Order: sequence, then structure tokens, then C-alpha cells
Amino acid sequence: MVTRRAVVTGASTGIGAATVRALRASGWDVVGVARREDRLAALVSETGASAIACDLTDAAAVEALISELESSGPVHALVQVAGGARGTDRIEDGSVEDWQWMYEVNVLATQRLVAGLMPLLRRAAEADGHADTIFVTSTAAHVAYPGGGGYNAAKAAEAMLVRALRQELNGEPIRVVEIAPGLVHTEEFTLNRLGGDRVAAEAVYAGVEAPLQASDVADVIAYALNAPGHVNLDLVTMRPVAQSAHHLLARGPLRPRLEE
Repeated sequence: MVTRRAVVTGASTGIGAATVRALRASGWDVVGVARREDRLAALVSETGASAIACDLTDAAAVEALISELESSGPVHALVQVAGGARGTDRIEDGSVEDWQWMYEVNVLATQRLVAGLMPLLRRAAEADGHADTIFVTSTAAHVAYPGGGGYNAAKAAEAMLVRALRQELNGEPIRVVEIAPGLVHTEEFTLNRLGGDRVAAEAVYAGVEAPLQASDVADVIAYALNAPGHVNLDLVTMRPVAQSAHHLLARGPLRPRLEE
């Protein structure tokens, strides 16, 4: 059996860190990529993964990342988790700087990684049968909502990148998977979006029975990568049971409506 190696971005926290844990538990070699070296070091100590610190919005840093990956072994999978949201302003009140940052981290960073890693993925596919790309977008990529315009736009652009890539790679044994989670309770995503306001961030999840956790998304990512090589999960939309649609969120206990 070939030991496959995955590159997981956004590995310092949330879904990215959980994905490193899930893949290590199922036998993958994993390279975690994120900006914060201290968090990466802790994850390496915990899981036995390796790590490379990199700011994915810095083109030169991404070039150095690709070079280090190329010199250290094959790359069978890219799991692009890194991204984020800033602000909940109406479009007319939005910050251009926030919108630009969201486009940089969700779209341009993704394009840089795909362009840089595709030769490595092709080599791995040639040697070992297939390679994989997985992109964590969001239900925000598919359904707009007030106050989400910038994030909607950035994630929709990333989702379109994924769909175009799948068609461009037609005929090659390289899977292209999109995972689109809804409400996920992680330590930093909403906190960062709301400018560090912890009270407001926790209010987003208040009363919601069993929101998704980072480990739930990581389990689906691991399943997609470990599925037989001819099986492609084009799009997986994930929500907690309490979230029946993007706009419809139950707060309070989930109980069956029994007849009296």
C-alpha cells in the first residue's frame, strides 16, 4: 500500500486542524499549512504530521511552499480549507478593504495553490493511480443573505473555480471535491468575522442544538479522500439538523411533533 500525502491548509485552527487529525488517524502523511508557527508546532506534536508556515496571500511565500513540498516528497491531495470572512455590513456600507481581503484569502490563494501544486498532483496520479483536490467552501457560496455580500461573493467565486477546474481536468485521474458546510461552531471563524466580539460570536450559536463541529466536516473530508479512486463527491452540502435551510435555524431543543 502506498502511503499517501496530503497538504491541508488552514491547519492552525478549526476545520483545517481537525482535518489534519482525521487524516493522520486514517493513515495519511499530512503537511499542515498555516501562518501561525506556534499552533502548527503544537499540532505536529499532537498528531505526528509535518508542517510548513506560509501566508497564502503572499505569492513569494506560496512559491517557497511549493518548492519545499516538491523537495520533500509526493503530494497526493490538496485540501484547501484556508479562508475566512470579515464583517456583516450591508453592501452599501461594506469595507472595500474587507472585501479585498476576502477575495485574496478565499479565491486568489486557492488559485495560487492549484497552479503551484498541479504538477505535483499529476506526478502522484501517474505513479499511484489518482490524486485529489478538496475545497471547503460554504453554503454562503450558494445562497445569498443580507450582510453576507462580500463573503457570498468570495465563496461563490471559489465555488466557480472548483467547478471550472473539475471540467478542465476531465480525462485525468484527479478528483475535484467541494464541501460546503452551513453552521459550524469553531473557535475562530465567527469571532474573526465579528472583529473579536466574543459575546456577539457566541450569540450566533445560542440555543442551537448540536451545531456542526470542525470534526464533522473533517470526517467528510477524510471519507472523500479514502473513497475508491473512481468515486468523486462533486458537492457535499452539510448542515446541522437544526438548520433546515440557510435561513431557517431552530433554536431550542429538537423534538418530534407528536399527536396528542
